Amino acid sequence: MKPLSEQMTDLAARAKKTEDFVASAEESNRKQREQDRADLKAAVAAGKANAQQDAATVKQETSQAWDEVGSSVDHWLDKVRAAANERRSERNIKRAQRDAEVSEDVAAGAIDFAIFALDQAEYAITDAVLARSDADAMAASG
Repeated sequence: MKPLSEQMTDLAARAKKTEDFVASAEESNRKQREQDRADLKAAVAAGKANAQQDAATVKQETSQAWDEVGSSVDHWLDKVRAAANERRSERNIKRAQRDAEVSEDVAAGAIDFAIFALDQAEYAITDAVLARSDADAMAASG
């Protein structure tokens, strides 16, 4: 597993990429957005696999908890995406506008979840740093 500082650097770079993506989203053409969505779907799958692999290196209970969180988020997003795809297939202006609003709400919810996850990561990092400090102090004192 990478050191925490490297993981945070990767996360910051990924957050910047997402920020740039959002800024350019309205400027790009539809074909490019669809390709971006396909690329992001692959990146999400790779990220999930990586998280599962990392979780497998820690205690079983932590690994199981991460699996449950991942499954819960996947299930929620799958339901929302399925409903959006169903609505998207219907050619009705009001429904299309409602679909856009729902999709924007889902994006906002995903951002809120990401912020929550960052807060949880910061808390976990603080715990890890304190635990390492305690362990080092105990080792030094004999």
